[in-house]
Amino acid sequence: MAAAAESGARAWLGGGSPRPGSPASSPDLGRGGRAQPEPEPGAGPGSGPERASARSPGPAALGHTFRKVMLTKPTFCHLCSDFIWGLAGFLCDVCNFMSHEKCLRQVKTPCTSLAPSLVRVPVAHCFGPRGLYKRKFCAVCRRSLEAPALRCEVCELHVHPDCVPFACSDCRQCHQDGHRDHDTHHHHWREGNLPSGARCEVCRKACGSSEVLAGLRCEWCGVQAHTVCSLALAPECTFGRLRTLMLPPACVRLLSRNFSKTHCFRISERACPEPDDGDDGEDGGGPAGAGREVPAPESNKQTLKIFDGSDAVHRNRFRVVSVPRLARSEEVLEAALRAYYITEDPRGFELQALPWPLQAGDPRAGGKAGGGRTSEEEEGGRGPRSREVSPEAWIIRTLPRTQDVLKIYPAWLKVGVAYVSIRVTPESTARTVVLEVLPLLGRQAEGPESFQLEEVFMGSRQVQRSVLADEESLLSRLRDIRQTSLRQMSQTRFYVAESKAVAPRVSLFVGGLPPGLSPQEYGSLLDEAVATKAGLVTLSHVYSAQGAVVLDVSCFAEAERLYMLVRDTAVHGRLLTALVLPDVLHTKLPPDCCPLLVFVNPKSGGLKGRDLLCSFRKLLNPHQVFELTNGGPLPGLHVFAQMPRFRVLVCGGDGTVGWVLAALEEMRHQLACPEPAVAILPLGTGNDLGRVLRWGPGYSGEDPLSVLVSVDEADAVLVDRWTILLDAHEASGAENGVADLEPPKIVQMSNYCGIGIDAELSLDFHQAREEEPSKFTSRFHNKGVYVRVGLQKMSHARSLHKEIRLQVEQQEVELPSIEGLIFINIPSWGSGADLWGSDSDSRFEKPRMDDGLLEVVGVTGVMHMGQVQGGLRSGIRIAQGAYFRVTLLKATPVQVDGEPWVQAPGHMIISAVGPKVHMLRKAKQKPKKAGTPKDARADEVPTPEGGLK
Repeated sequence: MAAAAESGARAWLGGGSPRPGSPASSPDLGRGGRAQPEPEPGAGPGSGPERASARSPGPAALGHTFRKVMLTKPTFCHLCSDFIWGLAGFLCDVCNFMSHEKCLRQVKTPCTSLAPSLVRVPVAHCFGPRGLYKRKFCAVCRRSLEAPALRCEVCELHVHPDCVPFACSDCRQCHQDGHRDHDTHHHHWREGNLPSGARCEVCRKACGSSEVLAGLRCEWCGVQAHTVCSLALAPECTFGRLRTLMLPPACVRLLSRNFSKTHCFRISERACPEPDDGDDGEDGGGPAGAGREVPAPESNKQTLKIFDGSDAVHRNRFRVVSVPRLARSEEVLEAALRAYYITEDPRGFELQALPWPLQAGDPRAGGKAGGGRTSEEEEGGRGPRSREVSPEAWIIRTLPRTQDVLKIYPAWLKVGVAYVSIRVTPESTARTVVLEVLPLLGRQAEGPESFQLEEVFMGSRQVQRSVLADEESLLSRLRDIRQTSLRQMSQTRFYVAESKAVAPRVSLFVGGLPPGLSPQEYGSLLDEAVATKAGLVTLSHVYSAQGAVVLDVSCFAEAERLYMLVRDTAVHGRLLTALVLPDVLHTKLPPDCCPLLVFVNPKSGGLKGRDLLCSFRKLLNPHQVFELTNGGPLPGLHVFAQMPRFRVLVCGGDGTVGWVLAALEEMRHQLACPEPAVAILPLGTGNDLGRVLRWGPGYSGEDPLSVLVSVDEADAVLVDRWTILLDAHEASGAENGVADLEPPKIVQMSNYCGIGIDAELSLDFHQAREEEPSKFTSRFHNKGVYVRVGLQKMSHARSLHKEIRLQVEQQEVELPSIEGLIFINIPSWGSGADLWGSDSDSRFEKPRMDDGLLEVVGVTGVMHMGQVQGGLRSGIRIAQGAYFRVTLLKATPVQVDGEPWVQAPGHMIISAVGPKVHMLRKAKQKPKKAGTPKDARADEVPTPEGGLK
């Protein structure tokens, strides 16, 4: 049996496809030869594809089939992105790559027909909902995205919905999953759709284009280059400017098997495509024409529906081709193959007429579609439409083969070859193939019983693996795959792998449970709700205060069952949350790396939170980006619990920041890094803490990359945290007169606490937002609602000083006539106003955020608050201290860091909590001129080492 080992391809997409122009051989079928060593990085181009184009003026380049075409409109070259002068250009019939004649010999980008075979490690994509992407181009057909298209949530792949089934499974490899894992990371190149003004890293010239798909960009480090210039760059990726913030893929392990990328990266369901986008359960949008009206052809052309197999017929998924009415059957067949990006010899295929019941979508019409080629076609007559009566739908079938050539890939790295090609016959089985392949891969000394043959379907949305039985016939298996779908055949690989048993282990986070239970009670509750299997499921972590547990599942099937079941289960009327969590291998963390844990509240800042979530997933490892509406901060803190060092970025309003800081305080004793520094990307309305720490009044569309760079350059500072004990009680109407006590509640504060008119305005705003949340997507609109609510309270007077009592450091303090009492910890209140004022006062110390003291200020009403926010007045200074006791004589509105409620009569005790929190303050971009005293105060923030900065 003839065998041929082919040289390996240098990584193009760093765990995905080879770099354009990298050595990647495609053998002639059945050609014998020895295994060639894998070329060193930087080696020249390898041999061309099997079927070279005779029409190309130079050697066929990576599967392209170029022909000379006449240009009728302005056209640009896809290699150099320059305008093509003259009337002629060279176009690839399959992938629409357009080139100058002078550029043909320098083309390095593989054709869409060949690209799947060059993927180094298949990784599925995670496509979001359809959207409009202006000046973007499809990575499959290279045409402009004029209609709503799809974009991967993890990488910068853009495709038409019709092209999704043909997209390579070449997404970023963000974790180790037991399949060809490696510690050295290569560039992950993505072609085209570069930002405006992109410059080549090698020649420093412009390398992007808004006219065509041109130029390359590494999706890890962000380096950009021309396709030709990229060969001069080292293959290893260092993660670029964000390397100190990046969670390296080698540090993350996730054995996910058939979990989709949406589940693995905790992407909410609303980010998934609509159901009618899918071509099947696993793979992308339907081919062109599925479920649509076939466009009317030109007068001299005919339009045909083309199916690529039985599965496409069953799902009524076809592609539309337009051919001349006088086209020969060979020309129609070539057009049909090109529609499915198949460049194999057309003599191995035939077009069969599809019976009318199947055209009408009747799955009961079985049997062979059509009866083979007609006598006219066998005699070299005209195409299907040359007859008076002919069906409008055709199916591509592979002619019977007595032998075939199969590429076998090694499932381990550093083998020296990318794959070996062997000839299979009707007698070839999975066991005989393994026996023949092992010597070619240098493993002949090991027993064949230690290896198995795996079939891998590299779908664009999911990579599925299955083990072939030892006695399964390979020739029959190839025939079955081609009968099902020719597209599936081009996306199917066979790997020889060690048959060692992999111990499955999946971590499932389950949230939304009742808080305060014991581990035994949580186990019983889950067993009753979802029938967990005791031998396969264990409780690895219990977070009783938050009502959450982490399950270790030792069976993939059980993990998938629990995941789907938990998401549809409610306990005590509350829907549970289920998340698949990765394991972080903290011992592999580079010494200069301090990963950034990102929390994003997509409900903050209108649609900006959702856009930032997608941007940070692309700029960083998506495993370090968490959506707060999907389980809160706890899943992210659990994943990073063993990290010796990390930083946190919170994207949201002041309430979101307080939520994350409270979770950090609760988890502090379970973290290897108990005091991570926290940065803020303000997305709320007030954003007072963000203002003080120089992150600005609110996010207004800055480049997310510059935001991350600012976080990396930020300075660590200290901020006090305060605990507020709410001990409410009501006088009972019972005869014994005993008070009916409510359980005490504890909240934490970073910014300020307001009692009275300030909290009442916040409460009215909060209620209005709860009634119509869709209207509160603009910071400007939110402030307008605040103004309207304030005007309505202009004449309101409740004499707050008569309804509360204040003690400071155990001393009673007499209150002036006020309508609101505010405790402030930072020099910013109500969207940047300085409530304390800048005047010196011998009675009080100069306020600082880490001095362990709170300032108490009073306001006389809405008019006074408006004057403070306008900078015309300051508040009434009342006291300064570290311990406060407030007695509420009647129900009173209260707000803490912008979160309002009505507090029942009782006591409020405010005191300092534990250690100060470490925050990140944005570094100054340039020296500032002498500013207002308010600006000066904001700059006087203490550092962890002490002193002012």
